[in-house]
Amino acid sequence: MNRVILIGRLTRDPDVRYSQGAEPLAIARYTLAVDRRGRRDNNSDQSADFISCVAFGRNGEFAEKYLKQGTKIAVTGRIQTGSYTNKDGNKVYTTDVVVEDHEFVESKGSSEGGSYQAAERPEPASASAEGFMSIPEGIENDLPFK
Repeated sequence: MNRVILIGRLTRDPDVRYSQGAEPLAIARYTLAVDRRGRRDNNSDQSADFISCVAFGRNGEFAEKYLKQGTKIAVTGRIQTGSYTNKDGNKVYTTDVVVEDHEFVESKGSSEGGSYQAAERPEPASASAEGFMSIPEGIENDLPFK
């Protein structure tokens, strides 16, 4: 089984190109910085691995529209290896993760270093001694439960 699951941040904005033909296909390439698990070695400057990812079609269009440098995402896909001969005649081997699905791991405000607005997160002082907040007047019909 060839299955990869990664969580990391984009090192730069995706590079998106479209194939030639009657129905152009979006091809997005980006690098994901994935933190290494475990304690950090003081002798090593690198605490992350940099994984090349490629997304095709709708996933490529999604990457073009919504992903940018620093965005934290979860990627599922498969590893694909390949090779080509460069202009100097040397054989170059490649390893990419072909993205089957990617999704955001944190909110937009978190990735931009933002904080919660007062309307999104209640102040602790508004909670009762039991740890529950009182329900504001006039919203009984808007509650998802009765």
